[in-house]
Amino acid sequence: MITTRGGEPVAGVHRGTPAERQRWLRTGAAAGVAGPVAFTAAWVAGSLRQPGLPAAAAQISGLAAETAADPWLMIGGFVVLGGCAVGFGAALAAGLGGHRAAGPAPALIEAAGVLTIAAGLLRRDHVLLTAGPESWHNHAHNVVSAAAYVLLVVAPVLLAWRLRRDRRWRPLPVPLVAASVAAAGLLIAFYAGPHNSWDGTLQRIAVSLPLAAMVAVAVRLARLGLPRPGEPLPGPPGRAADADSADGVRPG
Repeated sequence: MITTRGGEPVAGVHRGTPAERQRWLRTGAAAGVAGPVAFTAAWVAGSLRQPGLPAAAAQISGLAAETAADPWLMIGGFVVLGGCAVGFGAALAAGLGGHRAAGPAPALIEAAGVLTIAAGLLRRDHVLLTAGPESWHNHAHNVVSAAAYVLLVVAPVLLAWRLRRDRRWRPLPVPLVAASVAAAGLLIAFYAGPHNSWDGTLQRIAVSLPLAAMVAVAVRLARLGLPRPGEPLPGPPGRAADADSADGVRPG
């Protein structure tokens, strides 16, 4: 396994041979690409399957509603994205030297994954937003999906803060922050006017930006792999380097 120089195992790192650990990490990185691709394909296909509606008329959540055509497409997209986000977050933490050295971003990505699965299973009542009574799972979906959005927007900013001092990840911090800022602005506009004709388009763009950031990080993670033995790693922002970061790692 991988240990610190003090002999303690690095949390979040898969046990096994070096080849097995690298294979595990790259599988998690591949999940960071597969999840966003599957989710995007699901809402594109689902949007085109709604009879009598323009492609962007329904919100993404409406494509999984009880009255939607082929709702299994979007339900599957939510579940696949959520599961892949959990796996990717774990691999990212390992690639950054363990959960303490990685900071909070990987854990937020994992939490967003769990919430995304819940959002897919807690379905909306109707394809389009309508007036009238709503079921408990419709209300629950709205709360859970909003929380997932927040985590997906905040995580890249925290990750950029962690990566800013790591020369291996130097190209990514600025694009990560830019994607989050743009997504946050679009989501604010989306929630401010949820019944406007362009809200579906706004939502699709806003959701795609943090997912694109996830893909960029996943591709970089797959290229870098696990930290090399003895490689110094920056600690979490605002704290002195801990055993996972300042002392590096070595094979145990």
